[in-house]
Amino acid sequence: METYLLEWANLLLRWAHVVTAVAWIGASFYFVFLDSSLTPPQDEDLKRQGVSGELWAVHGGGFYHPVKFAVRPPELPAHLHWFYWESYSTWLTGFALFTISYLWNADSYLIDKSRMDWSPAAAVAAALAFLVVFWLAYDAICRVWGQRPGGDRIVGALVALLVCAAAWLACHWFAGRAAFLLLGAMLATSMSANVFFWIIPGQRKVIESIRADQPVDPVHGMRGKQRSVHNTYFTLPVLFAMLSTHYSFTYSHPQNWLVLIGMMAAGAAIRQFFVLRHGYKLGRNRHPWRYAAAGVLLISLLIAAMAPPRAADNMGANTSGATDAVPEPAARAASGSGLTVDATKATAAIGYAQIQPVIANRCYGCHGQAMQMKNIRLDSATLLAQNAQAVYQQSVVLRAMPMNNATQITEEERALIKKWFEGGALVQ
Repeated sequence: METYLLEWANLLLRWAHVVTAVAWIGASFYFVFLDSSLTPPQDEDLKRQGVSGELWAVHGGGFYHPVKFAVRPPELPAHLHWFYWESYSTWLTGFALFTISYLWNADSYLIDKSRMDWSPAAAVAAALAFLVVFWLAYDAICRVWGQRPGGDRIVGALVALLVCAAAWLACHWFAGRAAFLLLGAMLATSMSANVFFWIIPGQRKVIESIRADQPVDPVHGMRGKQRSVHNTYFTLPVLFAMLSTHYSFTYSHPQNWLVLIGMMAAGAAIRQFFVLRHGYKLGRNRHPWRYAAAGVLLISLLIAAMAPPRAADNMGANTSGATDAVPEPAARAASGSGLTVDATKATAAIGYAQIQPVIANRCYGCHGQAMQMKNIRLDSATLLAQNAQAVYQQSVVLRAMPMNNATQITEEERALIKKWFEGGALVQ
């Protein structure tokens, strides 16, 4: 029952997390576009009011005319919309999801003993420290160099080095899947902390000054803008880190930390292309195609570097040029279970008696009578037949199971599962 309830909690929290993240990222992208697309006002009345930029847009059958006051409007409206609950809700649901998915079962999901053999409590403490320490270091970098001349470039370089160091540590301390997610959570925490500690407090101080009829310190707007820009460059790297957990070829790579850094750098470069594209359309900067090209080139290089060795063209053929026929029982088993068997790959049929000890030793712990992760059981011939495709895909093709190889499945055992499945997944 505990596993069943955790699955429901995981589903509902993931749903809420995606919904709130869409709202937050959508608002963030829109305001970055808006700031990049504003033009000086043409109307003399808008100029007298202190409007620094305006935009005309059409959407949903109507025309919109947003304007921006650089420092302060002539007077505050009765209703002022704030953008912060999207950020807070995204972080809260994300942290809750991280807790029940990884921290709650740290020994299975967070720890890879081949990398770091530590207790679940120590692993959880280290994971939480990533969120806190990165924010403190990043915030210190912004405080020290953020307001200096040319400080944006220094901040960008130092933050990039900090992310690289964090990626290396995470991928050497934690299971690959958890390490990728942790880097995403680390950046997302800093994004939300920017909103909580800088952007919203700065806006509140501006409003307090306006209501008190005092001069507005423009530094609050400058700091808020700086952190908002940082957030937009973090967005695509965070999204990659979150999505990559569904693709084991990324986080299970021997040099997974380089894969993570490369994809995050590509995401930031591609985001830069979209940010500068709006300015290019207004004649403010050169066409930013170089950033898009750099991102695409980096991804292409990773695809080429990570490509598995090509199989021999004559794979599955015997020395005489003939192929082994699929045994009739194997063909019947494949037909009855909906499996497709390639006769050129099937060699000798492997039966249930040969495969059962492997499944028992490596899979029953999570998919047996005591526990049924993902509501999957494999502790009988019938149940194994029903899930043969998933067993083959997860253990042989994706190599995602056993999770973090907690049960120490061997390459010979993976090969045996492959041979069993390609021979018809016999359970007799």
